[in-house]
Amino acid sequence: MTQTAQQAHRLVSDGLAAVGARGYHYRALAWLDELGPTSQADLGRRSGIHLSDLVATINELADQQLVERTPDPADRRRNIITITPAGRRQLRRLEKQLTRVQDELLAALTPDERDQLTLLLRRVLDHHTDARPSTPLLPNA
Repeated sequence: MTQTAQQAHRLVSDGLAAVGARGYHYRALAWLDELGPTSQADLGRRSGIHLSDLVATINELADQQLVERTPDPADRRRNIITITPAGRRQLRRLEKQLTRVQDELLAALTPDERDQLTLLLRRVLDHHTDARPSTPLLPNA
């Protein structure tokens, strides 16, 4: 399992780097797309990205105009993070890239085997995350 996880991580990192992105970029954009505008703190909790990494990730995404960071009108000390239309387009590109990576990783499996593996991995993940919502899945994953 460790060797497969390492191979998957390498393929994902390389695949995202090929389109100028990192895993945290995908995770943040995917959660923002699912949640809608949300506080920076809630995004960190939901995505599992540590606060120091989240700040850097949001800065990178904001610099690329993929997210907007605005003060929360209810509490000006908090920021509300919103995915932009450009961020949604980037998320779709990242999803396509990750689908290609997934296809490369699982090339040895038939479509039915891929579905079965995905179901089993989801069950293991759900068991160990104590019903904490996991990162939104890729299409067919």
